[in-house]
Amino acid sequence: MKKHTLSALAVAAASFAGAAHAQNTVTLYGLIDAGVMYTSNQSGSSNVQQTSGALNGSRWGLRGSEDLGGGLKTIFVLESGFSISNGTAKQGSRMFGRQAFVGLSSDQAGTVTLGRQYDSVVDNLGGLALNGTQYGGTIASHPYDNDNLNNSFRVSNSLKYQSVNYGGLKFNALYGFSNSAGGFSNNRAYSVGATYTFGGLKAGAGYLQLNNSGSTINSSGAVSDDATFTASRQRTYGAGLNYAFGAANVGFVFTQTQLGNLTAINSSNAGATTSLTGNSARFSNYEINARYAFTPAFTLSGAYTYTDASLEGVSPKYHQFTLQADYALSKRTDVYAEGAYQRVVDGEGKIHADIMGVSASNSNSQAVATVGIRHRF
Repeated sequence: MKKHTLSALAVAAASFAGAAHAQNTVTLYGLIDAGVMYTSNQSGSSNVQQTSGALNGSRWGLRGSEDLGGGLKTIFVLESGFSISNGTAKQGSRMFGRQAFVGLSSDQAGTVTLGRQYDSVVDNLGGLALNGTQYGGTIASHPYDNDNLNNSFRVSNSLKYQSVNYGGLKFNALYGFSNSAGGFSNNRAYSVGATYTFGGLKAGAGYLQLNNSGSTINSSGAVSDDATFTASRQRTYGAGLNYAFGAANVGFVFTQTQLGNLTAINSSNAGATTSLTGNSARFSNYEINARYAFTPAFTLSGAYTYTDASLEGVSPKYHQFTLQADYALSKRTDVYAEGAYQRVVDGEGKIHADIMGVSASNSNSQAVATVGIRHRF
């Protein structure tokens, strides 16, 4: 009898452990992107360099969930960016600079999270543009990544809501607090957006606003040392769509960024800041993109982006072409070759070409070519 009782207890304990394991998960994941890049004009000279994250930023992270029952669960993500070239942390040397949030997710009501997160323009448009995906990445960004589709910055101190799926329609909203006593609007952010999916069609739209009170930015606010622009106000909005048919995918994305009292363009990838006179500025981006999977392993993708801008009293027009060939060695490892060419017209000598991820050209044109390897774990 005693032996049967002990056996029953052992079975019950094993069942409980199995159930606990199934209901509580923590996953370690990451991506490593390393390559060699040639730049035709980088601060006046050509350059060949070893790169980290030329297409997609190298990162590692932890994501987990706990099942609370009744369709409710706790979720969290901690994600750190780093350079594979020298092992240093990215995103201003933050421990978890890419993402850091915790929240509750309900099958019926949606998800609420708090922490450092992506805004609604990134969430709803990033996957529709070439630079927001693995098929183009950083060097396919719109000039200066003015619309943040390449995730140049995240929103700290943020509260975010993501709806459930209503027959293909999902929407979200985010508010980033300034965390400043007596300065509620000094470095705050808010955004809203939505996506709709039906068959091979996916459409999205989003709006983002960053507010700063005066010329002094509250450094503990929503967007600080990784902000693309130093300005009193930034408004970014846009819409786009992708359509997949067979092995092909085509898309179009429009975004516009409006800036008030723009005093600097901060290029974190190039490690430089361009000082400006403090006037208003505007960037209107029109991107057409396509990709085709010739085989399950080999994909060719490309994009053309036309950017009509108003900057420093002139109206530069940016023309950028990007082409990528990618070959998957396995489900987790691929090799790639990508090139980009940018030409600026009507810059009147004030505005030079500046492909994201490298130092600006000292002329109106710039070309970049890179080969590399990506591994996911």
